[in-house]
Amino acid sequence: MNVENENNTRPVPVGRFAPSPTGRMHLGNITAALLSWLSVRSRGGRWILRIEDLDPQRSRREYALQIEDDLRWLGIDWDEGGTDGTGPNGPYSQSLRGEFYSRQLHRLEEMGLTYPCRCTRADIMSTQAPHESDGRVVYAGTCRPRRLGGTAPDIPAPSDRPPATRIFVPNETIEFTDLVCGPRRVNLAKECGDFVLRRGDGAWAYQLAVVTDDALMGVTEVTRGNDLLLSAAQQIYLYRLLGFPVPVFAHIPLIVNGQGVRLSKRDASLSMASLRATYTPEEIIGHIAYITGLRPSSRPVSAADLAAALAGKFSFGALGRSNIITATDF
Repeated sequence: MNVENENNTRPVPVGRFAPSPTGRMHLGNITAALLSWLSVRSRGGRWILRIEDLDPQRSRREYALQIEDDLRWLGIDWDEGGTDGTGPNGPYSQSLRGEFYSRQLHRLEEMGLTYPCRCTRADIMSTQAPHESDGRVVYAGTCRPRRLGGTAPDIPAPSDRPPATRIFVPNETIEFTDLVCGPRRVNLAKECGDFVLRRGDGAWAYQLAVVTDDALMGVTEVTRGNDLLLSAAQQIYLYRLLGFPVPVFAHIPLIVNGQGVRLSKRDASLSMASLRATYTPEEIIGHIAYITGLRPSSRPVSAADLAAALAGKFSFGALGRSNIITATDF
């Protein structure tokens, strides 16, 4: 089956894990991967591994290969994707998929909804998933042309600096129901603002790449941290413009340390390097199942046995909406 077919549909649920190869995974990354995997595996679905190596300055192939090795060690397998050709249609590395993004960008340009922008901060940050906790600022529309209701000239003045490509968003409210966070209403103009589709240096921006890949790969369910909740509205906007089916979203609580700080790749004690040196795969899986409410105890369990035990019964409802605190040892 060709997953690049835009008309592709599948009768089974399709999930994905899309890590950035910018460092070693930590317990929070693993939790997102496991919950996504369990959700589709418990219903006989398919699971895709896609490496989001959009940022050429920070992405490293060795990190991508380490991600794959860590997932295998944990017993979390995938049907398609990876960087080594695993699965019938792999590999899936976003750095190799520019032709698909270019095709969708061209469609949006033909709609008259895009414009050049030379506002540097958003341009620089656009390849990164825009976390709500990162203090993001709603774009003020500085470069929006008059034809789209802005004040900038429709034909911008020449410049030595190549512009980013930004998309206009209307004063429209996007409504959706998240599997974890419940009903949501997001006003695109007030809470998101016009956002970047491609950086000035040619790197593809997060929102366009994610929507294109999830749509063309037939993803039906997106599981990720709730710091990306606002991105769902921007992505739904793009799905609708491009005529793609909108997946369901499950924005899970963040895993935080004892001080309530979101885990990052700098948290060595809960990185996969430390976890692999201290615990077995079954102990790690058992701990995640316990802190996420999937099991009443942290008794060790393999990923496969956990999926079998949850067959037809997995629910994101056990998670709640509050951040999940974990100790540095378990």
